[in-house]
Amino acid sequence: MVVEEKEISQAVIGRLPRYLRYLGELRDEGTERVSSQELSDIMHATASQIRQDLNTFGGFGQQGYGYNVGYLYDEIRKILGIDREHQLIIVGAGHLGQALVNYTNFERRGFMFRGIFDCDPKICGKKIRGITVRPMEEMAGFIRENDIDIAVLTIPKTSALAVAEKLAACGIKGIWNFAHVDLPVPASIQVENVHLSDSLMKLSYNLSSVREEGAADRKVDGNGQNR
Repeated sequence: MVVEEKEISQAVIGRLPRYLRYLGELRDEGTERVSSQELSDIMHATASQIRQDLNTFGGFGQQGYGYNVGYLYDEIRKILGIDREHQLIIVGAGHLGQALVNYTNFERRGFMFRGIFDCDPKICGKKIRGITVRPMEEMAGFIRENDIDIAVLTIPKTSALAVAEKLAACGIKGIWNFAHVDLPVPASIQVENVHLSDSLMKLSYNLSSVREEGAADRKVDGNGQNR
C-alpha cells in the first residue's frame, strides 16, 4: 500500500523512531512477533494509537498474529530512510559539534560523518575521531566531491544564515540545524531545527505543575476543605 507523503502527519513521523527503538530491543532479545497490546504495555502508549500509526503506511499486522518484529523493524527503517547510509558534515567544531561526532550511535543508524568545518584557524587541522577539521573555504568542494547530503550546523545564529546560503548553493539536501534561527533556504532543502533548551523548559514546566499540584493537595484536609 503506497501512502502519499502529504497524508502523513509529522506527529506520526515523530513517533516512528520510538517504535523502531523498542522493536530493535525486541529483535535483539529474539522476539519474533508482538501484538499491538504488547507494544502498548512496553511503550506506555495506547494499542489503538499504535495500530493507527502503523496502518498509515500499510497492513503490517495480521489479526490474531500481531506484527512480525523483524519485518516491521526493517519496514520502519525503510520509511525513515535509514536503510541506506547518509553522508554528513559538521559545520562548527566547538563542544557541541565534537560531541555529535563522538556519538557513535549515529553511525549504527547509517549517519556517517565525513567532514568537519570551522572558521577558526586554531582548530583547523585538529582531528576528531580521525576526521580532520577543515577551513570553511574547502566546504563547497568537499560537499560536491563526497556526495554529502546532510549538513549539521552547530554554529552561532549570527553565522548560520550565510552558511545556509552556501550549503544551498552546494546542493545540500538536508540541514540539521542547532543554531537558534530559522533558515531561509529553498523548499527543496529539508531542515530539522533542534532547540536543546526546549526539552529542558518542558521538563521545568512539568516539574512546576507537579509542585503546584502537591501544594494544592497539602492545603486540602481530609474532608476536602481548605485548611
